[in-house]
Amino acid sequence: MKLIFLDIDGTLTRAGENVPPDSALYAIKMTQAKGNKVFLCTGRNLDMLKPLLKYGFDGVVGSSGGYITVGDEVLFDCPMTNEQRDTALDVLHKNGVFCTIEAKDGSWGDDNMDDFLKDQPEGNSEIERWRKALSENLGIKPMKEYDGSPIYKVVVMCTEPKQLDEARKLLEKDFSFVVQEVKAHSCINGELVNRAFDKGKGVRLVAEHFGLGIEDTIGFGDSMNDLEMIETVGTSVCMANGAEALKEMADMVCPSVDEDGLAKAFSTLGL
Repeated sequence: MKLIFLDIDGTLTRAGENVPPDSALYAIKMTQAKGNKVFLCTGRNLDMLKPLLKYGFDGVVGSSGGYITVGDEVLFDCPMTNEQRDTALDVLHKNGVFCTIEAKDGSWGDDNMDDFLKDQPEGNSEIERWRKALSENLGIKPMKEYDGSPIYKVVVMCTEPKQLDEARKLLEKDFSFVVQEVKAHSCINGELVNRAFDKGKGVRLVAEHFGLGIEDTIGFGDSMNDLEMIETVGTSVCMANGAEALKEMADMVCPSVDEDGLAKAFSTLGL
């Protein structure tokens, strides 16, 4: 049995969308029929990935590894503390950083984030995810409506790297600042992920659950928030539409999500 881990935005689907190509769905069903297990492995919280659960995945490594399930069983659940949340938001807002906070069942964003995103160029899968989420009203509520739910992750967007410097000094001991690969003059976007977890640790936890070694795991991703997964799995695959730095680290590069990349890679790997 192999364990297959799929990022969503820019890997399983076009960024910000919830319908995988028919070729990918067919490949997933075929590999499951052979006895392999397929997991979503994503930065999305449970609320944002729910539209994909109807396709019959075997579990979820969600919130960048902060919430993990196998079937109906919760293997791991690790929100940040209220103190960590408040410290992060205070220092980020002080430096003019746009923030979105993600709970298990909801997300809240700063005012005017949609105006900020409209001015950004295309091509970054995380920016496209948020642009799509806001344009289609996929449950991102105004920050002023935040209800105190436990938060797993803070997504950040700003215009200058130096806007994150003070936050790094205060928080980098406990949080990884996962910043996406961006072109010159693009906005800075990324996320604060608790060092208690990441996608790679999620892969290990699922493998241990099934009593399998890392050599029996395969991971597919496209952006730098997939780095730990790509570094951990036995076989790593980056999409052709992915970050150049990730392509250099991956064992193989497959065609883009728009060119039936998953299905072609599944075939190449004998899955």
